[in-house]
Amino acid sequence: MTQHSKCRVVMAVGGFDPSGGAGVLADIKTIAAMRCYGIAAVTSLTVQNTAQVLGAWHQTAETVGAQMQVLFDDFDVNAVKTGMLPSRETVSEVARQIALRTNLVLVVDPVLKSSTGVDLAAPGLQAIVSDLFPLADLVTPNLTEAQAITGISIKDSTSMEESARRILDLGPAAVLIKGGDLPSDQDAIDLLVDRNRVVEISAPRIASRNTHGTGCTLASAIASLLARGVDLETAVRTAKSYVARAIHTAPDLGKGFGPLNHFEKCLS
Repeated sequence: MTQHSKCRVVMAVGGFDPSGGAGVLADIKTIAAMRCYGIAAVTSLTVQNTAQVLGAWHQTAETVGAQMQVLFDDFDVNAVKTGMLPSRETVSEVARQIALRTNLVLVVDPVLKSSTGVDLAAPGLQAIVSDLFPLADLVTPNLTEAQAITGISIKDSTSMEESARRILDLGPAAVLIKGGDLPSDQDAIDLLVDRNRVVEISAPRIASRNTHGTGCTLASAIASLLARGVDLETAVRTAKSYVARAIHTAPDLGKGFGPLNHFEKCLS
């Protein structure tokens, strides 16, 4: 077997952020940094930069499905990571495309808002829960997303775990709740929960404005590592370390929430 034939292929399905900080552009850079080959289906063309989102032109479900179909026809896809899915129809088509395939890792980042607080995919949330969660190997909500999904007010690690277990009951194999927004002077704690264990993953808080696309980047890194055969906990810990380095070494670009440095240290 040649070295090229070992390359894992990861498909990103999400919005196009022209600033390159989030969405499928950030996904593709992350996938490359994880030494996989990235392909993408675009769900929405957004008009945004690091400071604001001015608009979005959502693609039809048919257009999104056609992009995925032609890629599945051509590539042996090992993993799919979903991000911005702006409508119920789009979610249903994405789920249909994924359900047709076997031996496929699925990481669902249930994106609701941009870094600047603009709603991006709220209309599709119910469909994400009903159609995609049962297919997912991992879902990666932040606190706002977890609260929207479960109705639980998350104020501490206990309510984080309660929320994670409620999400687990909706069908995914595992849940990673990102706790960076919990008010605390101590380390930020994320909670990884599956049907056998609860793992707290803590890391020092990073004071930085350069956090545009951290959720996209984390989920894409995890999906890529899972595609390479890394176990879930190691994939999550490795991806978190990668994101931390990408924030620490960010190029400090733009006038708002700056992009990360996705290629600070590519993993071998």
